[in-house]
Amino acid sequence: MKNNIPQGYKATPLGIIPQEWEVRRLGDLCCNQGDYGINAPAVAYSNDLPTYLRITDISDDGKFIIDNKASVNSPNSESYHLKEGDIVFARTGATVGKTYLYDPADGDLVFAGFLIRFSPNEQKIVPYYLKTYTNTAAYWYWVKIISQRSGQPGINAAEYSSLQLPVPPLAEQKKIAEVLGVWDKAIEKQSQLIEQLTLRKRGLMQQLLTGKKRLPGFSGEWRKEKAGSIFENSSVRSNKLEPLLSATQEYGVVPRDMLETRVTMPSGNLSSFKRVDIGDFVISLRSFEGGIEYSKYSGIISPAYTVLKKKHNVNDIFYKAYFKSHEFIQRLAIAVIGIRDGKQISYSDFCYIRIPLPSFEEQTAIAEVLTAADREIELAQQKLELLRQQKRGLMQQLLTGKKRVKY
Repeated sequence: MKNNIPQGYKATPLGIIPQEWEVRRLGDLCCNQGDYGINAPAVAYSNDLPTYLRITDISDDGKFIIDNKASVNSPNSESYHLKEGDIVFARTGATVGKTYLYDPADGDLVFAGFLIRFSPNEQKIVPYYLKTYTNTAAYWYWVKIISQRSGQPGINAAEYSSLQLPVPPLAEQKKIAEVLGVWDKAIEKQSQLIEQLTLRKRGLMQQLLTGKKRLPGFSGEWRKEKAGSIFENSSVRSNKLEPLLSATQEYGVVPRDMLETRVTMPSGNLSSFKRVDIGDFVISLRSFEGGIEYSKYSGIISPAYTVLKKKHNVNDIFYKAYFKSHEFIQRLAIAVIGIRDGKQISYSDFCYIRIPLPSFEEQTAIAEVLTAADREIELAQQKLELLRQQKRGLMQQLLTGKKRVKY
């Protein structure tokens, strides 16, 4: 076995690591053994109260989500305020293992009961190094093993304290953090670019899909027609075996077997299922929220859905964008006043909504602009994923000691 260990390395329970590195328990590297968060109800967000940090406020990449912030108003909250360097671990449920390294720029945060706080001893471990380790495959394998209990997955403070991790000398930790920080900055910058491009597209949609802004070569007032004069309700059945489709808000109308969360497949006679062709729209089961979904696929769909076919030669992409626009969702809300949450709007609800009908040429020109904006966002997202892959590869090298940094 020793013959397989490179010079300057050693065998440990975590695998082969550099001689100068140690295997240490999380609890031995921190000033505490894991503190459970406060058990208090969330209240409406207020600038006069600390912000509540719940599991749902932590993104998959360990960032604080600023949307839907809540506050906490408790006389016992003083000892639950996060300090710089603190890292919290999710202790239960589907998100067990998720971590967040406190950033003072996120404001005054009080952590909730389903989180466990560790306060790294910065003479032993760099907080950012610890946070980075919790993004590795080795860490998540440990989470999977430890959290497999009967019932709901969970890891308590004592179990988190027992987590073993490879610990380089402090100077090397700082250098590793510095190197990975370069990738973090690039990822953050690219994420901000995507956000700006998305906001720009949203602005374009608001201007172009309402006729407030016109493209060169087009003028004159747009016609407004009842949706039922442009789209008809189709109940055509298929007489052959075709792919089963689902209407989703995230992906539009897609084959069921493409969905990550598997949907129970119907069995028996499917003769009542409706035919969907490429270019059709489907009124989804959450259509009260604006779910008029476009299909790039042909197949069959549950009779619970309403299938819309075009009566005229209109541009698919124009109406795909329009049905997701703020203006249409507002019109929809007015049209369906009285429908309770969770109800699907009917074709009769839909067909009386007045929607724009610019010339086919202008529809196409607008669709081309929005498609170009989508492509720009897609390319930016591909670059972001490439940066993330590069960082993951670098982490695998640096956090195992396979690649060393000078310090």
